[in-house]
Parts: sequence; structure tokens; C-alpha cells
Amino acid sequence: MSFRRHAGFRHRRKALWWGGGVSIAVGLALTVALTGRAQDHDHGTSHEHAVEHKGSHSLDSISGEADPHAHHRHMMESKHYSRSLHDYQLPDVEVVTMAGEKTRLLDEVNPGKPVMVNFVFTTCTTICPIMIATFAQVQSELGAESGEVRMISFSIDPEYDTPERLREYAGRFNAGPQWQFLTGSLANSVAIQRAFDVYRGNKMNHEPTYLMKAADSDTWVRIDGLAKAAEIVAEYHRLVGQ
Repeated sequence: MSFRRHAGFRHRRKALWWGGGVSIAVGLALTVALTGRAQDHDHGTSHEHAVEHKGSHSLDSISGEADPHAHHRHMMESKHYSRSLHDYQLPDVEVVTMAGEKTRLLDEVNPGKPVMVNFVFTTCTTICPIMIATFAQVQSELGAESGEVRMISFSIDPEYDTPERLREYAGRFNAGPQWQFLTGSLANSVAIQRAFDVYRGNKMNHEPTYLMKAADSDTWVRIDGLAKAAEIVAEYHRLVGQ
């Protein structure tokens, strides 16, 4: 499989990416920011702390240049993800929906139903397309049940990711009405990332993290690593007692 980088990717919407890794063979998603083919692989088994994926991820290295995505390549080749529980103290800051409406973070993450969260940015060409495609597959696998959960994708590049760009991005992945993409000011974005312990300074250093919590709960299940859609769905059912 090959992976293509390019300079100045910040303003480029569509990236060439060959996905191996996560079972994101959601045809709806891979027409978006990537072209190529997804390879199927086996589903792993969930454990409390470490989970082994039986499939493997492999991306050809790019010769002759320093690769700012090297750590992302390592993550995409990893066979494990970790699961932990956390009580986060979240700031009541303003966020902006992809419809351009101003709202509050605490209202968004406490909608009276279970919540799933991830952090991405629209010009990302490595783990973000995987994470968003995985969320799209979670949405698909939940079916009618998806209406019972709130899915939120926070932009970590709010200065570029305007509501208009987020709407377009969400549309590429067929995001349903229960799936919201949020942006806002840079200061508020950093505050949110810090509160969830996902802030890594430069957006290029971000890591794949999924978070979920039950309705009316302050305890978050944190999944670090490129978990598969089936594993996230299993964690969700475990969370809600199914």
C-alpha cells in the first residue's frame, strides 16, 4: 500500500491515501478525502486495557524526506488500543455547530443520551480519514439505534475548519442528524482538547482517541488507538448495558 504526502496540504481537501488498517470499508466514506482501496482484516477482541487487532497495517515509507506523519504511521501499524475510564472537568466554553449556530460545550456533551466523541481536522490525510470513516461505519452498524446516541467530531483546526467546511466534510461521510461536527475559536478548541487530555501542541502531533459516556454520567470511556468500528460498537453496548 502507498501513502502520498504533499506540501501545503492545509488547503487541500482531498488527499490520496491507501487505507489498510481499520475495517473502514464503508464505501460512502472512502470517496471523500482519499482514494485507493481499503483492505479487510479480522476483528480483535476487547479487553479492559489492551486490545490486539489480528489484522495489520502497512504503509510504504516515503524516501528522501523527513516524514512528519511517521508517528501516525506507527499508530496505523499498531495492533493494540487501550481502554481507560476518566472523569474530566470540562470548561463551559462556546462552540459553533456546522450550521453556524453558537452553543455551549456542556450542552453538547450532555444531551440526555449517550455521547461518542473524537477529534479531527478536515485537511488531515492520515488518521483523521480513518477515524471519521470508522465513525461512519459505527453509525451504519448501529442502524436505527444510532438515533439514540450523540456523535461529536471536534475540529482541532478551527481557524480553517469553518462551519461550511465542516458541513461539506460531514456530507462526504453521510453523517446523520445525530452526528455533529463542532468548531469555534482557537482558544476554546485548545481548552477543550486540554480538558480531554488530547492536546499535543501541534495538530500534526494529534493521536487517535475516541471517548464515550452514558447519559447523565460524568465518567468517560477513553479508547486510545485506531479501534475498529465493531470494537467501538461493542464498547458502546457495554456502556449502555446491552
